[in-house]
Amino acid sequence: MINVFQPSLGERELAAVRAVFESCWIGKGSRVAAFEAAFAAHIGAAPEQVMSTNSCTEATFLAMQLLGIGPGDEVVLPTVSFVGTANAIAAHGARPVFCDVDPRTLNPGVEHVAAALTPATKAVLVLHYGGYPGQVAQIAELCRSRGIKLIEDAANAQASTVDGQACGTFGDIGVWSFDHGKIAVAVDGGMLFARNAELVEHGRKLAYFGLEQTSGYDQSMRAHTRWWDFEVSSFSRRSVLNDVLAAIGHVQLDRLAEFVARRREIVDAYDKALEAVPGVLVPPALPPGHDSSCYLYWVQLDPNLRDGVARRLHERGIYTTFRYPQLHKVRAYGAGDLSLPGAGHAGAATLCLPLHQALTDDEVDFVSTSLIEVLPG
Repeated sequence: MINVFQPSLGERELAAVRAVFESCWIGKGSRVAAFEAAFAAHIGAAPEQVMSTNSCTEATFLAMQLLGIGPGDEVVLPTVSFVGTANAIAAHGARPVFCDVDPRTLNPGVEHVAAALTPATKAVLVLHYGGYPGQVAQIAELCRSRGIKLIEDAANAQASTVDGQACGTFGDIGVWSFDHGKIAVAVDGGMLFARNAELVEHGRKLAYFGLEQTSGYDQSMRAHTRWWDFEVSSFSRRSVLNDVLAAIGHVQLDRLAEFVARRREIVDAYDKALEAVPGVLVPPALPPGHDSSCYLYWVQLDPNLRDGVARRLHERGIYTTFRYPQLHKVRAYGAGDLSLPGAGHAGAATLCLPLHQALTDDEVDFVSTSLIEVLPG
């Protein structure tokens, strides 16, 4: 089966894990700190503005706590989003308010976000669909003008930028994923950036039980006579990364540029093979100054044909999918009978093709040729 997602792991990652094992310290330690510092440099942030977590979803939950989002608040987010974002909002007693998206880019425009704002809106949470930045700069300006916090779900956007600025750093908080299905992976794990470094300092305590003193193993604690004593500043859970995963993630981050370069070659090959095929729409061209991580590659077909095409491709050993199903249709979120036509069209017409750096040229050709061959007529 040709997979939609597939990590690229090898000897460098194994050597990094071996070094952690040989150190006899596999918990949160120096490798986590090094990974955080490297990621901060990657997005052009100061080290004190970045912290790691055990998943991007946990980073999103932390973002809600750090921004004080709770009962009575509303958070606007595109309906084409990952379920973890809506869960984070609802779990804190706030109301997810779903906005529409552009039917071609699957990102919300500033007009979609503006239409969903109310006096109860505390924050906006945007996704960079497939790594495409979208109108994040304009949405950030809208939020600043209204005194609303902006959270960026940059899980798809590990290397995406607008005019050289990293996606995830336009708002108040950005979160990234390093799970098994992303471009650079740490097996699992997440990162959180905050414009206000004090939020990260608070977040580090929230991520480890609210402990004021975290470990007697820490060099800074050796001056204390009773280093095992502690105080608790919040009733929090454990959300930290460990050195094993951080070591893998650090190597993968070093390889990210090479991964994205290969993915761009694959995107170009898909575009050339499919852009002139009747009945197939390829992703729209990026605006000037926008760079994408190329996390997803999607085509759009007649909605009456999409599901059948997916089945026939699967029969040929090609896995396809649609990310992400519309959240306003999930009963648990209580959105009711909401009409979001752009998202409705995208949800019915869009099919994500395999896109990962391990794809060979022959596999890319097989996918595009197969898609053309299974189309009716």
